[in-house]
Amino acid sequence: MPATRTIATPNAAVEFGRVTKTFGDVTAIEDVSLRVPAGEFTVLIGPSGCGKSTLLSLAAGLEAPTEGFVTAHGREVTGPSRDTALIFQQHNLFPWMTTEANVAYGLRSRGMARREALARARELLAMVGLSDFSKKPPTALSGGMRQRVALVRAFATEPTLLLMDEPFGALDHQTRKIMQAYLLSTWRDSGATVVMVTHDLDEALMLADRLVLFTGQPGRIAETLDIAAPRPRSRDDPGLREIGARLERHLAAAAEAAEFTEAERARLASR
Repeated sequence: MPATRTIATPNAAVEFGRVTKTFGDVTAIEDVSLRVPAGEFTVLIGPSGCGKSTLLSLAAGLEAPTEGFVTAHGREVTGPSRDTALIFQQHNLFPWMTTEANVAYGLRSRGMARREALARARELLAMVGLSDFSKKPPTALSGGMRQRVALVRAFATEPTLLLMDEPFGALDHQTRKIMQAYLLSTWRDSGATVVMVTHDLDEALMLADRLVLFTGQPGRIAETLDIAAPRPRSRDDPGLREIGARLERHLAAAAEAAEFTEAERARLASR
């Protein structure tokens, strides 16, 4: 593995420098520059297919940029890091393991003794009200419970960077609200940096310190919006309502642009 270079901006948990990523003939993101300070909760918003998930994969070291650079923890990203955790919409728990064994897995991979790792896993599960399910497999848990376990497993190894790709997208409204509250509480206690992708505008407004708005494919950063409203936030806050309206206008414009582009491609193809 080539030696990594220290090229990050000081105090940046993750940084993208003029990043372009292509897959064959398709450009997923183009010339993206973004710096996420340590401890910030950043949410990425944009139309489907604009490269938000690709950006998370780059930060996690699962993909390499075609152009530009990506740094995390002050070093160039050349592969997965123990200090970075990635959570998907699907929980990715091991179905053949018990709930506590799933949580203990990351701890064991870091060299913790089995007995100690299981004890720590049970302790963490108790903190989120899942003690009664510690010996059960993930298939015995509800969707909200499984995502709670996935979050506990991610935070158990104390990552400094948490990447989340639509983690609550498959949950019902009430369970989603519960999981949002749990995420905020755990994030505040841990001091980690969070970069999250969501299509739920209400979720973005309730969680984010900063919103990053993307254009349609190829994804470029159109605008960034800081949210200074204190937590817990009220959906009736006039400032949040105004930001929400801006998000809706942005997504509507992006969808209209995508429709125009598709129609133009069809017109040219028919010539």
